[in-house]
Amino acid sequence: MAVMLKQIKYFQAVVQRGSFTEAAQECYISQSAISQQIQALEQELDVRLLERRNRKFKVTPAGEHFYKKSLVLTADFEKLCRETRHIAHGKDARICVGYLKGYGGREFQQAVADFTEKYPDVAIRIISGNHEELYDELRTGQADLVLNDQRRAFSDEYVNLLLTAHECCIEIAARHSIAAMENVNVSELRGIPCILVASPGQEENEQTYYRDVVGIQGEFLFAENLEEARLLVIGGRGFMPVEGTDQFVQQFGTALRRLPLLRNGRPIRRNYCAFWKADNSGYYIEEFADILRTKFPSVPK
Repeated sequence: MAVMLKQIKYFQAVVQRGSFTEAAQECYISQSAISQQIQALEQELDVRLLERRNRKFKVTPAGEHFYKKSLVLTADFEKLCRETRHIAHGKDARICVGYLKGYGGREFQQAVADFTEKYPDVAIRIISGNHEELYDELRTGQADLVLNDQRRAFSDEYVNLLLTAHECCIEIAARHSIAAMENVNVSELRGIPCILVASPGQEENEQTYYRDVVGIQGEFLFAENLEEARLLVIGGRGFMPVEGTDQFVQQFGTALRRLPLLRNGRPIRRNYCAFWKADNSGYYIEEFADILRTKFPSVPK
């Protein structure tokens, strides 16, 4: 039953996208695998759902009927599952999710919005913190899932879902002389203070990481949130390493310049992942992770 339901969803994706390639990307499997799964579905039904012509295809009349009816079937099945879980958990279904305090992307907020719309009866608690704070929240069971940067080797104790690998940048006041450069090496920032977003008590951890791992040397200043850090940058107090994939915040657009950050002439890349404990894997945690994953483009090679 579960295998056939997955095959039906693959078929729906192909019809909706009009492309095996795009459907495979959406479903996070290879093009050959999604083609094989649909062929297996056709064999199970003993019906040709698609007529394949070289690299193109056409939905057969039987396929059109099956597609329309299957949309109702899968929607009813998902509703049945939600209602069953709701009965089992009563009104106590809840999830705690966290995100990196200095992360500027909008993906996490979008995922929260979509999750709460889909599961209005699930209480969702949102926290933020620096890398070590989020790790501790996860380790102690205070958080169910966190969006965090990767600073450790992946552990089998956790599910480690790579969301994006992003090249590091800095933000600096547009009037600063460095702002005219196309990119900047860490060695060229030595005399400029580095502004980091850090919670009280986490300043040393963040400074150690950016000094010893990223390679930034010199003075460090700290802000408690992203907006405060950007205001310090605009005020000419220093530069800020950019966390995440966000484009310029509109109200700061012309006052800031964003530059790719290099080390020894090569881009520095950061991995951002969704982490949750393998022994705490549950429906709502995995569902939030799936929604969050859709907010990111495919991970660049």
